[in-house]
Parts: sequence; C-alpha cells; structure tokens
Amino acid sequence: MGPGDPLLSVRGVRKSYATPQGEISVLKGVDLSLAAGESLALLGESGSGKSTLLHLVGGLDEADDGEIAIEGAAMTKRPDAERAALRRARIGIVFQQFNLVPSLTVEDNIAFQARIAERFDAAWHDELIGRLGLGDLRSRYPEQLSGGQQQRVAIGRALAVRPRLLLADEPTGNLDEATGDDVMDLALDLVARTGCGFLMATHSTRLAARLDRRVALASGVLVST
Repeated sequence: MGPGDPLLSVRGVRKSYATPQGEISVLKGVDLSLAAGESLALLGESGSGKSTLLHLVGGLDEADDGEIAIEGAAMTKRPDAERAALRRARIGIVFQQFNLVPSLTVEDNIAFQARIAERFDAAWHDELIGRLGLGDLRSRYPEQLSGGQQQRVAIGRALAVRPRLLLADEPTGNLDEATGDDVMDLALDLVARTGCGFLMATHSTRLAARLDRRVALASGVLVST
C-alpha cells in the first residue's frame, strides 16, 4: 500500500444471485474506500445487500465483476485458498451467526483465529475477556451461554487478531443497549490504537452516528447519508 492509498478499495462491484423467479441483482456497481484508522457505517433496509457486500470484502464470496483490494492486495479474482489466507492475515469478521466452535471453551474460541494467524497476544486476550464481561465464563462452552454471551465471544474472537480491517455485520443485534455501547467502545478503541479500518453494517442510526462516516445501500448502489 503506497502513501495516500486507501486501506480498503471497492470499485464497480456487482453481485447477482439466481433464484427460481430469475436472477436478482443485489449489488449494481458499488464503489467504496476506507482509510486506515477510519470507521464507516453501512446502513440500509433488510435485503439491501449489506451482508453480501461484507462477505465480498471479507473474501467469503466472489464478486461477479469489479475489484476489491485490502492494503493494495486484491481480494477479487483469487482462488478460495488465497482469499482465505489474506482474510486470516488481515481481517477480523463479526458475523450475524456466531460460528463458535462447540468443542472449545469461551477462552479458546476467542483465541482460535489469533493462534491460527500466529497473532496471539496474551495481554490483549485477557483485556478483551475482561472488557467483554466474560471473565467468569472462560471455561464454559458455547451451548452453556446465552445468545448475548455468544455474541460477545464472537466479537472477542474477531478483535483478538488485531486485524488491519474489522468487518462487523449487526455486531450488537443480540445485545442490550449498554453492552452494545461497550462493544462499540472496544471496536473504536482498536481503531484508535492500531489504525485499522472498521466497516460496520447496522440498522441502528444511533450507533452509526458514532462512526466517522455513514453510507447507505439503496437499489444496489451506495449513497451518502
């Protein structure tokens, strides 16, 4: 990534899906950039394509057309294995579905991705557990947790790698307002500490207002708000 280049660059991205009723075009030429140390809220109605865009940026799916690059490294037009390696090295993702490993404890679930990426930091790990209110739950398994507790573990796992780009899909959807605010504090603290980029899809205009910029998906394209 050269001086002045964005941490995340999305250019002309299109994505359609085949359905029994015919092809549905979800993204129709999305352009987006995000600088290091910047936070951006992605707003839009349910079904507007917010999750689709996050999945494409995170390399979980392939765009039909267009280009996505993270720190100058192309995420598009790469084999699945190469996209996965780039994702592990540079991206933290908070999914709507928690995707916790049932056989691992809270502590090990949080450390899982960081250990795979060889980015485990014991002090940061302990700080996350404390700030997410999971100190008394370290030895529990996902099935022993409430939905809100599982969400906090999933958020801790994404933050534990100290990603260059943090993607979050409705990260506070299963949390009460106070806990949701604490989670936002953590994410924005990571941005301030490390200069990572933060892209969050949310329905909450209140939470969106805490981020540096806001855009909305409408009719398959991004519009400023």
